[in-house]
Amino acid sequence: MNTLFFTLFALIAFAANSVLARLALTNDNIDAFSFTLVRLVSGAVMLFLLLTIRTLFNSDAAAHSSYLKPIKGNWASALMLFIYAAGFSIAYLSLDTGTGALILFGAVQITIIITNLFIGKPLSKQEWLGMSLAFMGFVLLVLPNLSTPSIKGFMLMAVAGIAWAGYTLKGRSCDDPLADTTGNFIKSLPFGVALCLYLVFNSHSSSFPSFTSYGLILAITSGAVTSGLGYAIWYVALRSLTSTQAGILQLSVPAIAALGGVVFLSETMSLTFIIASTMILGGIFLTTFNSIK
Repeated sequence: MNTLFFTLFALIAFAANSVLARLALTNDNIDAFSFTLVRLVSGAVMLFLLLTIRTLFNSDAAAHSSYLKPIKGNWASALMLFIYAAGFSIAYLSLDTGTGALILFGAVQITIIITNLFIGKPLSKQEWLGMSLAFMGFVLLVLPNLSTPSIKGFMLMAVAGIAWAGYTLKGRSCDDPLADTTGNFIKSLPFGVALCLYLVFNSHSSSFPSFTSYGLILAITSGAVTSGLGYAIWYVALRSLTSTQAGILQLSVPAIAALGGVVFLSETMSLTFIIASTMILGGIFLTTFNSIK
């Protein structure tokens, strides 16, 4: 039951994060590079505060010796986090929502499947059936909004998907989700700063930095809440999920986002949405049956 709760929380955070990103990056509320940097910084600050609070309330006196001691993470995960965040933000400037989601989650699925085959863990027949059903439902859901992507947008989103798959796979072996996620966010900051310095001294990057107060609030919320907290909770859930389950569960993110539009924005629930969501949930059930407790 705990795994189910953490998984649902993380998936809802992912869906909310997509909505925040779309709101922030449209109508020139904030440029993609500023959004990425603010997202990473605010996520790092939020997670560091939570880790500090946990350390202060830890009964183990040794844990109080240094606020930095509990921070973990690794540079490989930090780099993948940065590549995902930057690629995701920049790609959506030239991709519509449906096309971007299809490329992103398609790349995630392919990367996880290839990784499983490479390490000698092929999918079972039931997993293949579940993944196929869920992916067909996913395609049906985003199909009405698909358009021909630009080469640049396609490549950036595909790389973002590969990086996110790698970040997910690395997370399955972490033993302290909060400390690891905090460390990953903090270690990702040098990459973000390096990119921003390059843009500042690049004469062709006159649009950086560019943001409104509304765009800044959206970026901070995305970083601190739906990214920072969401990714930490995701790492908690990953300890009880197989890599295949972790991949297929993320196909539900667009459906959750669409459902949020129905509930909170009074959008219409179409027959296509109902059929597609049923296929996605059915595929997830086949893949995770008797596994998530």
